[in-house]
Amino acid sequence: MQTGHQLKSSERALAAVYDVAMLDLDGVVYIGGAAVPRAPESLAAAREDGLRLAFITNNAARPPAKVAEHIRSLGMEATAEDVVTSAQAAARVLAERLAPGAKVVNLGAAGLREPLEAAGLVPVAVDEDAEAIVTGYNPELLWKHILRAAVRIKDGLFWVASNTDMTFPAAYGIAPGHGVLVDTLRRFSGVEPVVAGKPSRPLLEETIRRTEAEHPLMVGDRLDTDIEGGHNAGIDTLLVLTGVTGLEELVAAQPHQRPTFIASDLGGLLVAHEAPECEATTARLGGWTAEVRDDELRVSGQGSADDWWRAAAASAWAHLDATGAAARIGAQAVPPGPNDDGGTVVSAS
Repeated sequence: MQTGHQLKSSERALAAVYDVAMLDLDGVVYIGGAAVPRAPESLAAAREDGLRLAFITNNAARPPAKVAEHIRSLGMEATAEDVVTSAQAAARVLAERLAPGAKVVNLGAAGLREPLEAAGLVPVAVDEDAEAIVTGYNPELLWKHILRAAVRIKDGLFWVASNTDMTFPAAYGIAPGHGVLVDTLRRFSGVEPVVAGKPSRPLLEETIRRTEAEHPLMVGDRLDTDIEGGHNAGIDTLLVLTGVTGLEELVAAQPHQRPTFIASDLGGLLVAHEAPECEATTARLGGWTAEVRDDELRVSGQGSADDWWRAAAASAWAHLDATGAAARIGAQAVPPGPNDDGGTVVSAS
């Protein structure tokens, strides 16, 4: 049974402590065609405080210039140089293994071709001679090309996958991601690819290299990609609650998926953070008391929404580490809304 990692304190605002914020995009900066509430003003204020922003994405289909254009259209400052994609990380992995001018099968979209060429490699079709193959999300990919790639990988062609995301948010709903293709190729070939995207290290390492970060902070909304990726890279993390992670996921988080800090949104970059005081499975912070009794998480008191989440997480993690089982979420563990003014009594003591 794993034990360990708990929330940390920061006496200064995170924007003053870290030199680069490595920001996941969907669920953190924007959701589809709209900016996440408070994201534009929070990021502008963080920049004014001297924090450099890097926008990182597992999506290998869109070139950095297109990603930056989308961010700017939502009222936030961004250039192509501020964006780092899993395609760029994949190209780095290949360039470090292969000689300049090596041919690489590109089983992805234009977002993969550009970084391959920038790295001095030659993208080729699936039937051409090559020293490696790289795969990425490509909705135009033909089944006959998938079949040919599967056989070549099984026969020993070196394989880099841009990411293993099983889903992505499409305009018509949650759709299969590149990870579905990776799983198909893996099961057929028996080969494990080198993965460039989160939670693997190459994307975060590529971002650190490009920004020359000395004290970076990974900011994300997903425990299994953003936060775990930060752990794998050995850097601190901030979980924002504007995306996919809710209380059920948070209380069940194992140590390698637990954030260093928690905030309702990107405004968490602009404030100091206090960690809860813990005794056994009881955690206290800012007027809240969280505890696990009879295997059920209970939170009482009043205070800010962020302190509620921090106390609840600390209590639940202590219980998980002690028992190996996640606490149940009962009627006495109702989170305040993200815009709560901090005056709501969540439960009686």
